[in-house]
Amino acid sequence: MRSGTTPAIGAPIRHIAGADHPPWAAYDADVVILALDRAEETVAAIHSALNQTGVSRYVIVVDQGSRPAALARLADAVRGHDDAVLIALDRNLGVPGGRNLGTALGHGRFIAGLDNDAEFDAPDALARMAVAFDADPDLAALGCRIVVDATGDDDLSSWGYAAVLLPSSRETFETATFVGAGHAIRRAAWDDTGGYDSRLFFCWEEYDFCLRAIARFWRVRYRGDIVVRHKVSPERRVAWSGQRWFHFVRNRIYIGRKCGQSWLAMTPRMAGYCIKATRNGCLRDTPRALWAAFRMAWGVKHCPLHPVSRDYLHRADTVWRGNWLTRWRREVLALLPGIAAIPVQVTVASMRAMRSAGSGPASAAATHSASSSRFFTPNTSVLIGSDSA
Repeated sequence: MRSGTTPAIGAPIRHIAGADHPPWAAYDADVVILALDRAEETVAAIHSALNQTGVSRYVIVVDQGSRPAALARLADAVRGHDDAVLIALDRNLGVPGGRNLGTALGHGRFIAGLDNDAEFDAPDALARMAVAFDADPDLAALGCRIVVDATGDDDLSSWGYAAVLLPSSRETFETATFVGAGHAIRRAAWDDTGGYDSRLFFCWEEYDFCLRAIARFWRVRYRGDIVVRHKVSPERRVAWSGQRWFHFVRNRIYIGRKCGQSWLAMTPRMAGYCIKATRNGCLRDTPRALWAAFRMAWGVKHCPLHPVSRDYLHRADTVWRGNWLTRWRREVLALLPGIAAIPVQVTVASMRAMRSAGSGPASAAATHSASSSRFFTPNTSVLIGSDSA
């Protein structure tokens, strides 16, 4: 891989440091790390990936706008390695776009995603992922247990599953999604589903990928025995207004349409968003998001889920959400993080991403954290707050 323009995205790419291609014809894992500033944390993430044992792995760092000093530090961490590469883009492609590009630079049999403010908890994390994929040929993706680096406790801002499953955070179970801060995807499943939908930019990209994989009869599992440590900052808060709420609503409605849901069928969800937005002071962004979803979904091929896939979603997710009254109370009426007294743990770069969103695309690496916090399936209602969605 040399510096130039990638036809698939039309974005100039600069090769900064490291090997321009994997050193093996066949190997186990590509580790994709999106970067934007946060040099100290990103260097630690790179070292965490390079220190993995028991597997062959190629570490791919995609920088989407770091300042020169930060980019230089990343280059120092990668330079001299024949099993790692650092590339830089001239613009931000978003979380799904950045991951798509990074994944295309390798050909390992599975792709591990690691947030740039996270580290693998143990040197055999990738080896455990390899064993998991080898043991289950129908496994498309797995999500790691995400813990707060400072305490080792579950990172509640990164719990993307039903709240009643939180006591099982150290166990393993089938699920309908994974949290992007630490995960792995079988490359065969990636190729089968076409990767991430780059139009999402941030928020819901993991859930959208999983829906398409499940529609093609793949499965997804949460693995509580594979741990990623997340360097969250409890003193920071991110507002659920403006661009974050906009992308949350827009993308979820767009995904519903992609799955063949009619506008009439999604009316309760859209009404729920309006009610929640009214309670949380961000109503003005909701009509804009709904209109944007309508425009995004126009002309998109609708692919209704097969009954087998719907049964999987019900078994792996919906059944854990509770009845309609429980969901109404926990999901629609609950206050958004930052408005309630429930701390939402985000990073400095997440704040920078939210501030920059009004004038242009936010940081891919920073919005990654924002996009990985809440997920819910077509059969569940809006859930934001202390519970997962």
